Amino acid sequence: MSLTPEAAANVAGVLSKALPYIQRFRGKTIVVKYGGNAMVDHDLKQGFARDLVLMKLVGINPVVVHGGGPQIGNLLRRLGMESRFVQGMRVTDSDTMDVVEMVLGGSVNKEIVNLINRQGGRAVGLTGKDGDLIHARKMTMRNQDPALNPSEIIDIGHVGEVESISTSVVDMLIQGDFIPVIAPIGIGRDGHSYNINADLVAGKIAEVMQAEKLILLTNTAGLLDLDGNLLTGLTSARVDELIADGTIHSGMLPKITCALDAVKSGVHASHIIDGRVPHAVLLELFTDEGVGTLIKAR
Repeated sequence: MSLTPEAAANVAGVLSKALPYIQRFRGKTIVVKYGGNAMVDHDLKQGFARDLVLMKLVGINPVVVHGGGPQIGNLLRRLGMESRFVQGMRVTDSDTMDVVEMVLGGSVNKEIVNLINRQGGRAVGLTGKDGDLIHARKMTMRNQDPALNPSEIIDIGHVGEVESISTSVVDMLIQGDFIPVIAPIGIGRDGHSYNINADLVAGKIAEVMQAEKLILLTNTAGLLDLDGNLLTGLTSARVDELIADGTIHSGMLPKITCALDAVKSGVHASHIIDGRVPHAVLLELFTDEGVGTLIKAR
């Protein structure tokens, strides 16, 4: 059945409006942190994979960094292993780290690779241990009890921070027309594996690669003001003000900090977008309105 004149005009209008963005971003690197509902809902997963394939076909270079906290928790429960958290961070002993590597570097990573490849793309899965990609250091956490002076150091095991990034293997894949899919596991100087927050890894990779954009998929509409209205088009100075006045707090603070650090380090723009919206990545890239919060250095 052919399109009605109205529907045809609408489709043509959408494609025409996307053209300037495609031209602007052709040859650029876009780092996408993939997680939340977009990673578990069947239709959203398929749509995300198609979006990446389309980006690659029009000359954009997507790099995917993914999380997998719920999947790790599910397998730990099935194995009868307890999940403990300190200040929101999963305590990760050696046995738990084995599960983390199995889930992030294995099942989750390979599912994403398979989704992209089934949509006609060419994806390759990596962990930060491959190609010496992510050097990690053990995260130091301190007890927040004000009664303790000096504060007590808490050992949460194999939880790490990014020490450095070496993107040679990612660059090689991009040059070979592949889409890299990266699990946030790093290797320390001590030879141990470390589980690292996926937002942090995505931000650091975007910084080192001087990416055009860092896109963080979330389960919220973006950054909201105190009245629940979406904030976008923010400068780094405005973000600092919103942190100071308490508008940005709790769970959103680490994501905003990651996005802010990226633009201050040379990434052209960071986006915190609603991964519950079908084709959220394309809508943020190729429309004037977007579907989330845009942050620029100035």
